[in-house]
Amino acid sequence: MRIESRPALDPELAALVAAQQREVRAFDPALTTALFAPTGDVAYLVAVVDERAVACGAWQPVADGVAELRRMYVRPAFRNRGIARQMIVAIEEEALAADRPVIRLETGSYLPAAIALYQSSGYHQIPVYGEYVGNPYSVCFEKRLAALVQ
Repeated sequence: MRIESRPALDPELAALVAAQQREVRAFDPALTTALFAPTGDVAYLVAVVDERAVACGAWQPVADGVAELRRMYVRPAFRNRGIARQMIVAIEEEALAADRPVIRLETGSYLPAAIALYQSSGYHQIPVYGEYVGNPYSVCFEKRLAALVQ
């Protein structure tokens, strides 16, 4: 497996994000999560296995020293292989290299496997923030990476 950067308009990345959004909406069809709208300030990563894009993740600067982890998704057939955990590490490394030692993220309360993954990766729950305030399904987490470099 390799993890590589991809441009926002990459078709394999778009397919992964579309699959992620379909899966999330299956839990709540009324969910108002914005459709995938690639922007230039998001760094996208894709995990490739046997030349097939099987997972994605991204990070986006949101404030001085802070990045948001976004768009985490692993195709169901490739889950439970450690791909998501490797994707998180790659995202954290990129964000830290860009002087963003604090990583925040939002996930849905209906995704217990995602919550367990983030908690076991060192993220702790924080109050709901930003655009997620008022969403009854939002659960937010944060990890401070500065301790990793000391």
